[in-house]
Amino acid sequence: MLNHETTIRVRYGETDQMGYLYYGAYALYYEVGRAEAIRSIGLTYKDMELTYGIFMPVMSFQIRFVRPAFYDEELTVKTQMRHLPTRTMTFYHEIFNEQHKLLNGGSVRLGFVEAASRRSVDAPGYLLEKLKPFFAHV
Repeated sequence: MLNHETTIRVRYGETDQMGYLYYGAYALYYEVGRAEAIRSIGLTYKDMELTYGIFMPVMSFQIRFVRPAFYDEELTVKTQMRHLPTRTMTFYHEIFNEQHKLLNGGSVRLGFVEAASRRSVDAPGYLLEKLKPFFAHV
């Protein structure tokens, strides 16, 4: 299983009139978690797109809200990949506040699309090779 953590500080422009983190910003925080998880295995979204010609569009997004985040809080975004990808790749996210209380959780499922043809493809081999060590016990 791939596990990764990154921190994000809630910026003023991301809050609503009540000082709560705007609900739409959580999708961006999930994206930061995914991008940094991929970076932690030695790849970037940019490499996948420009070097390998693979796009990863979001196919589904699920989210549940537990408690609010507030302006200037430092949040921890925990990102997990629980299964090796096949035709799709799912990331599971949880966001915690500075007191380590769960604020939010959800999942994002992405597909693999060949940039040139715009056709759905299987998970690319170079990605699977980078991920296999995290799933060696399975």
